[in-house]
Amino acid sequence: MPTNVTAEYLAAEEEYRRAKTIPEKIRALEKMYALVPKHKGTEKLRLQIKRRLAELRKELEKQRQQKKGGGYSLAVKKEGAAQIVLVGLPNVGKSELLRALTGVDVESADYPFTTTEPIPAMMKHKDVQIQLVEVPGLLEGAALGKGMGPQLLAVIRNADAIALVIDLTEDPIKQMEILLREFERAGIKVNKRRPRVEIRKTPSGGIVINGAENIKGDINEVMKMLREEKIHSAEITVKEPVTLEEFADALDESLVWRKAIIIANKGDAPGSKENYEKLVKAYGDRFKIVPVSAKKKINLDAVKEALYDVADIIRVFTKSPGEEPAYPPIALRKGATVIDVAERIHKDLVKNFRYARVWGKSVKFPGQRVGPDHVLEDGDIVEIHAR
Repeated sequence: MPTNVTAEYLAAEEEYRRAKTIPEKIRALEKMYALVPKHKGTEKLRLQIKRRLAELRKELEKQRQQKKGGGYSLAVKKEGAAQIVLVGLPNVGKSELLRALTGVDVESADYPFTTTEPIPAMMKHKDVQIQLVEVPGLLEGAALGKGMGPQLLAVIRNADAIALVIDLTEDPIKQMEILLREFERAGIKVNKRRPRVEIRKTPSGGIVINGAENIKGDINEVMKMLREEKIHSAEITVKEPVTLEEFADALDESLVWRKAIIIANKGDAPGSKENYEKLVKAYGDRFKIVPVSAKKKINLDAVKEALYDVADIIRVFTKSPGEEPAYPPIALRKGATVIDVAERIHKDLVKNFRYARVWGKSVKFPGQRVGPDHVLEDGDIVEIHAR
């Protein structure tokens, strides 16, 4: 135990020792992690706390799944090019925003919990249908079992991206702190990238680490983590510098990594300008923040564009030789290739693929001949030639 921890840290440690339930232990460990001094001498302690938090999170989820076969599910089937959830505290205007963006007839009122279950609706933008899902207001303590929190967070984990809806008539920083804390507890990493650590389990040969020099910490701690995860034989490739905590995140298969934006609602209300400025100052470096008034339908086009961008999709138009491009376009995830287009059209095109011609941003000249692995960009036109 480092000698320079604070009295507040020691109090949190005592709280952890006395905790009887998993939620109580998680709360105490979160306090310990926040209070431990950050320097090289406390690196192992921070790692131990983080690993224990991950174990407790998995244990809590396992307990929930065992109760009544996992309990009541709020799962929403994915439709359209991508699924984006609208998440916020109660009464921030999510229902009004959903109606303004999609035209769906959804009840909204100036009191909490008008929405009692997820509501999906389709938003059309740039010839693409994107599914928006409004989830009921998230409460502090949701990830630890409060209300329908675990079920709501399961819906959020399953989505392709997240839109955090913040009420500019209330303290925006407090709202963000609550939401981000619940996401962290639920294993949802927002606007962070999974560390570039590849782990390929092998039947024998022990642990082989390629790029071990990229691990910024004690390699013995890495081996300990691998043993705890019951990984005894694997080839591990570390492609970028990582701390021990980042390596632990790469090992944790329960984590999901999602892109997110902030929709700052009620921007027409008194005092909203000051709260918007606070929000930008605190989170503008990490999130794209779009001010809006769902009630007065102000700045909706900017919101739609931001939702389209965070969905990470591209539109690809297809054409047959000698014909004009077909409409509507095919929506694909960023990074999609020509063969992905062929798969969407017909499996025989994949089987009999010869080459493709592409017009657009991804090629050097119009009609360039490309192979199946050519990566496409938004707005490209693809003409596939098969045997």
